[in-house]
Amino acid sequence: MRGLAALVAAALLAGCAGRTAAPIAGGAAGPVAGGAAGPVAGAAAGPVEVHVIAFNDFHGNLEPPKLSIDVAGADGKPVAAPAGGAAYLASAIAGLRAQAAHSITVSAGDMTGASPIVSSLFLDEPTIAAMNLIGVDLNAAGNHEFDRGIDELRRLQNGGCAKTGNGEPCRLDRFAGARFAYLAGNTIEASGHSAFPATAIREFRDGARVVKIGFIGLTTRTTTTLVNPAGIPGIRFADEADTANAQIAGLRAGGADAIVLLIHEGGAAEGGPNDCTALSGAIRPILDRLDTRVDLVVSGHTHRSYICGYAAYDPARPFLLTSAGRYGTLVTDAVLAIDPATHRVVGKRARNIVVQNEGYVGADGKTVAPSDLTMRYAPEPRVGGLVARYTAAAAPLASKPVGLLTGPLVKAKEGGGMTETALGNLIADSQLAATRVSGAQIALMNPYGIRTSLNPAPDGSITYADLYAVQPFGNTLMVRAYTGAQVRAVLEQQIDRKIVMSVAGMTYAYDRSRPAGSRIMDARVGTAPLDDAATYRVTVNNFLAFGGDGFSTLTAGRDVAGGPSDLDALVAHLATGKPVGPPATGRIVDRTPVR
Repeated sequence: MRGLAALVAAALLAGCAGRTAAPIAGGAAGPVAGGAAGPVAGAAAGPVEVHVIAFNDFHGNLEPPKLSIDVAGADGKPVAAPAGGAAYLASAIAGLRAQAAHSITVSAGDMTGASPIVSSLFLDEPTIAAMNLIGVDLNAAGNHEFDRGIDELRRLQNGGCAKTGNGEPCRLDRFAGARFAYLAGNTIEASGHSAFPATAIREFRDGARVVKIGFIGLTTRTTTTLVNPAGIPGIRFADEADTANAQIAGLRAGGADAIVLLIHEGGAAEGGPNDCTALSGAIRPILDRLDTRVDLVVSGHTHRSYICGYAAYDPARPFLLTSAGRYGTLVTDAVLAIDPATHRVVGKRARNIVVQNEGYVGADGKTVAPSDLTMRYAPEPRVGGLVARYTAAAAPLASKPVGLLTGPLVKAKEGGGMTETALGNLIADSQLAATRVSGAQIALMNPYGIRTSLNPAPDGSITYADLYAVQPFGNTLMVRAYTGAQVRAVLEQQIDRKIVMSVAGMTYAYDRSRPAGSRIMDARVGTAPLDDAATYRVTVNNFLAFGGDGFSTLTAGRDVAGGPSDLDALVAHLATGKPVGPPATGRIVDRTPVR
């Protein structure tokens, strides 16, 4: 029997095309630890329904990110609905909570890190403040939340103005820290203990009846290769399934009637945001080993959206698996129906809801207007005011013009790490140019360090904020000495990692079908063949120099000189006073036979 809250929520969110959801009076509700009771009374009998409201990979996108989600039109053709923005996400979540007798709001990681300038310039403090206003209860730390090191992540949790690395904390406000809990049970310190809690139990009261949900929070074990090792000294990231399975007994002993896994790891599926055809990716082998007593898995990391009944893939593991894409463009409403008498989950369902905003003008100059095919949200006032204040504070730097482009430069598509791009070549060129003074001959740039495409204004102008969005990590360039044999080994390791770095100062070809050690061909530095016995000065960012993205071979180099930040190098490269065209591709040639 469906609860009244679910019926009302379905009517509000699914059957009101063209309506605008007004913000909740007084702003977003406060944190919902212990269960937030909305205006709909719980049923006297039958299961207790708890709405787990979830999102993932927000990445500090306080302002609407100029992205859209396709919704189906009357003729079945997709219609773009503009989506995202913290104030709109706040309204969407507040609307869902208002229609649910019991709810909790959670995130599956990367709430911060790799953020646009309005958040990142202030060390992501405004994003934490926005999430406090929204009422987030739990967040499973993602790999990007370790970008500035574990000490800075602890500061985001606990607050304070201690400087833990690059950047000045508390520039606008004294930072109070997150009112929600970070969970990352597989973040293991040298002592053998986890740096963050693994679990939390939340209780929901329905009159005299009580149900409890146990939450497990994990980050991807690949975090070791995805962040600067200098920021996580002595930390290892344990196996996700093993860590989760070890928590189940304790949660059950603590009275948990249902188990929810919040995990910053994910997959990809075909279809729309509520489909799950041909699920693939790193999440699958984790789920295939996960304890069958888990009821709901809220995932992230891949920036994909899906709703999966995992029984279609493994009947013995009927998990409900969800992911809400990226940047707050979607929010998941997952419902667990719990029988308080038998302490069992007797039903579950979920759907992804488009967080539709008021529209935007795209890089192509075309307007993406709101659609009447899905709910439209008004910005929540308190969160909107917070975003406006930080946007204004960042504006003098963000709006500064830095150069001209003849047209847009596009980053590789998600999962397209083997693709050479003009944008990657431009960045590599800028880094080589910035370090020529130190004798640099080659520059290497990792594709996953390029966060977004570079889209000039209609007049071709590029602002500091545009470049910041492309390279938000604050990496420093380093010139290191490698033998030609070591350079060749790095290029070989790319094939194993399925990542092709952009290059400047050299060209080469590769054939993935050849035996390891012989897959790199025709490698040249300038016009001369790469000499295995010679020594070359190679520019890399400090993330790569310390073995980031799994390039352990790059740690073998000898430091020669430092350089500017990657962002400063790109700014200087574009400050020519003339329009800059896209660098030609073809520096890297794929000669793998097509079968």
